[in-house]
Amino acid sequence: CRTHRISRHPDGLWQLDCADGRQFSTRSLVLATGGFHANLEWRTKYLGPGWDLAKVRGSRYNTGDGIRMAMEVGAVAHGNWSGCHAVFYDVNAPQMGDLSRLNQQKNYFHLGVVVNAHGKRFVDEGQDFRNYTYSSMGASVMAQPGGVAWQIFDQHSHHLLPDEYRVRQVTRLQADTLQGLVEQMEGVNGNALLQTLETYNTAVQLDVPFNPAIRDGRATQGLALPKSNWANPLDRPPFVAYAVTCGITFTFGGLKVNSQAQVLDEEDQPIDGLYAAGELVGNLYYVKYAGGAGLTSGSVLGRIAGAEAAVQRKAH
Repeated sequence: CRTHRISRHPDGLWQLDCADGRQFSTRSLVLATGGFHANLEWRTKYLGPGWDLAKVRGSRYNTGDGIRMAMEVGAVAHGNWSGCHAVFYDVNAPQMGDLSRLNQQKNYFHLGVVVNAHGKRFVDEGQDFRNYTYSSMGASVMAQPGGVAWQIFDQHSHHLLPDEYRVRQVTRLQADTLQGLVEQMEGVNGNALLQTLETYNTAVQLDVPFNPAIRDGRATQGLALPKSNWANPLDRPPFVAYAVTCGITFTFGGLKVNSQAQVLDEEDQPIDGLYAAGELVGNLYYVKYAGGAGLTSGSVLGRIAGAEAAVQRKAH
């Protein structure tokens, strides 16, 4: 059942009240209900204006209920509540995660050039390996006009793109000239974009070898916004562009726990019998996120919370 309230009896048992009227009691309670990425109101309140428009990559049921219920019984909010994991996502992907349409993320932007509707670059695409930067790209595109951007590639690197760029439902344009590609990009300032690409092409340091396996230092020179690695001039047709927006994966803010996964109150004291694991735990990530860290933290805290909850149950 969907739980909408938890409370603690004087005898130490936790009671779960379900939306359908059913009630359950337990000595130990582990919260693992995810963050609030599917809650439009909370996203706008904590992440900022415009975040209600972001597409949701994951479950539509992660609305912060576990966080809310824990805070109602004294748990303290903790971590980066204004931060989240959000990626470049196909502009025509469903508004909510859909198992029939996977691989809508577009995370190999570091091999190309990313521009907004004004025809301008707005991120250093090659600042680091994409595993260290991809989770902040959603926020960067949210700040752009219309919340939309384009990733542009040529044949220097297009063959290196993974299957997420080859799914059937992909917003993709192709042309044999940059002029022809730009003319297809609706809502983009074409003249400004052509100027951006021309300036970018001439700024690439061609004397540095291109090597996608390392931070190759093949950068641009003289641009106000550099590309620090993996810079190739866009001069090998055909040219390909992918329209992207923001896809939010999960939020960073949550509850405070100790090393036993016990939920803490405002005095940093454990709330007896209450544990937490997964995305509703705060203080794990700030600003950026390394790929796979969420799976690791969920597994570790999940095992700890389960083991500690079992010990708590046996002790009573």
